[in-house]
Amino acid sequence: MKNDSNDILYMYMQASERFVLFNGLNFREFVNSLPNTLDSILLLKHQFDGGEYNLNVLLESASSEAIAKLVKENVRAYGDFCWIDFEEAEGLDELDGREIAELLYLGHAKTHLDPPFFRKLNNQFVYLAQDDGWFNKIYFRSLSTYYMMLGSLIPLKLEPLKVERTWLGIRKKKELTSIPAEIIASLAHILTEGLVFSFRDVKYTRTKIEIPAWIVGDYLNMDEMHDSFSDRDSKEPDAFIIFNRKEKIWESVIKNTPSS
Repeated sequence: MKNDSNDILYMYMQASERFVLFNGLNFREFVNSLPNTLDSILLLKHQFDGGEYNLNVLLESASSEAIAKLVKENVRAYGDFCWIDFEEAEGLDELDGREIAELLYLGHAKTHLDPPFFRKLNNQFVYLAQDDGWFNKIYFRSLSTYYMMLGSLIPLKLEPLKVERTWLGIRKKKELTSIPAEIIASLAHILTEGLVFSFRDVKYTRTKIEIPAWIVGDYLNMDEMHDSFSDRDSKEPDAFIIFNRKEKIWESVIKNTPSS
């Protein structure tokens, strides 16, 4: 099916292993939603032509300047796009054979042998995508970083949806604040069941913006997830994130839902 639409965001959080599966999140959105700048990444699987080759790991890395170019690329066309961030270039030179093997396995199998957080790299993420935006598996050293990222991502996705113009015909700039991490964290128990936010079903009134979400289950196959959501989206949402337009505050509303 490979539905290319960007009007839903699916997430399944595996908290114990600190990863989240996504459909509807791409590399550009991820980078622009992070609480801190992404400075250096080691490219495990890619087709980028602007990296710097490291003789110890025999892979290319990208600096902040190269990442700025990557953000503008159609990385979805790469097929596999996998990387891990690192703090200091010296850390790459210190990696031993087993650690390099673990990195290669991450890019190849899109899963870990051991927890994929390396002391020598001090990495915060592992980003494993197949057709970027369609299937993304992202490991987070801290789930609080995931909550902050999601709190910026949702407003980022909302901004282009509603164009408002003044009586002069000039587009009215719309400012949405980031969603506080504690609001996102309140959804944690349903994110672990597989949750879809539907931007096609956002409701706007003078006083608020309502983003509905449905629990659909955990999926590795995103075609199956889309099929499940198509069956589910005629039913009442399981949760909402709501923006109060006057007070500029966010809240979450979760219905009583049985565990899946």
